Amino acid sequence: MSIQIILEKCTGCALCVKACPFDAIRIMDKKAVIDLNKCNLCGACVPACKLKAILIEKSESRIEKPDLKNYKGIWVFIEQKNSLIQSVSYELLGKARDLAKKLSCEVSGVLIGNGLDDQLDELFWRGADNIYLVQAPEITHFQDEPYTNILVKLIQEYKPEIVLCGATAIGRSLISRVAVKIKAGLTADCTGLDIDPDKKILLQTRPAFGGNIMATIISPNFRPQMATVRHKVMQPLEPDKKRKGKVIRESFDSPVYASRTKLLDIVEEIESLVNLAEADIIVSGGRGMGGPDNFKLLEEFAHVLGAAVGASRAAVDSGWMPYSHQVGQTGRTVAPKIYIACGISGQIQHLVGMQSAKIIVAINKDPDAPIFKVATYGIVADLFQIVPALTKKFQERLKK
Repeated sequence: MSIQIILEKCTGCALCVKACPFDAIRIMDKKAVIDLNKCNLCGACVPACKLKAILIEKSESRIEKPDLKNYKGIWVFIEQKNSLIQSVSYELLGKARDLAKKLSCEVSGVLIGNGLDDQLDELFWRGADNIYLVQAPEITHFQDEPYTNILVKLIQEYKPEIVLCGATAIGRSLISRVAVKIKAGLTADCTGLDIDPDKKILLQTRPAFGGNIMATIISPNFRPQMATVRHKVMQPLEPDKKRKGKVIRESFDSPVYASRTKLLDIVEEIESLVNLAEADIIVSGGRGMGGPDNFKLLEEFAHVLGAAVGASRAAVDSGWMPYSHQVGQTGRTVAPKIYIACGISGQIQHLVGMQSAKIIVAINKDPDAPIFKVATYGIVADLFQIVPALTKKFQERLKK
């Protein structure tokens, strides 16, 4: 698509300036000028122009559209680290089973690595009908290029209708490369998936415009439909040990496994307390903590509860806590049994990452803070008085 101003018609009335949501239009020398670096061709300016001086032209796509009838089934990329399946894969298999019922198709997992045969039964128990298994010593650990090459070749041969992947560091790095190579659409960081009952296409819901709205995105014309899904927003199935499945073993020539980068070492992050993504209880701090030293109060509280320590984006951006502790749209999505928010106002960007918690306890001295609208329990008070008191009380009760 392209956009242009028809100068002969433009009078510089500035109606288009007011209509543009991206501040991409200026009036210069009594004519409208479009900043193409800001314009995203949304078209809001076209009906605003009474003189029809703005023209958006659509060019014919040069990409050949696939025959959609040839694509069938839902695939889940099974993420593994050090030969251990990551829990986000089980969450996606559970959701894939739900989607497959509406499409009357099978669910398949794609597992890449080495020495993974002992992991297969659990994948079948958790919802997979088939597992495409690729193993070789060169691909024991994740690397972008070989994993991309393998997944692209499998998709091109077997033609799945939908491909799902965790929105993790590995998933985000891998699946975007795959989408580009196979010329498919990709929706990142989804928090909801469903099937359109009439068109039988994937409905992919994610936060948009900084988390201020939830957008549902579709890919009607290309296949596979691809999405990354945040950890902890889907529920895994309970293992059904009666379920069996089919293993489809694939191997490729050595150039497919080649990489221009070399893996030197894998250094695991040292967790001072509990892993944030897997924690049943999380104590989180925001701007109201006032500074990095005050997070020691939360660490002491978390230690008593056996909890993990989280932080809002404001606290992380201020350098008070490392990014690995950030909860929210641009951090981690968590779903603990109890989430205790201390000095967190509750902007939508943060709520997206923690609103699936079963119980939310909010501590904030501002009674109008948005966090109280989602909180199960709210304490309007100074957190520097409440948190030490709670720490002491829980310490006494848990000792008993």
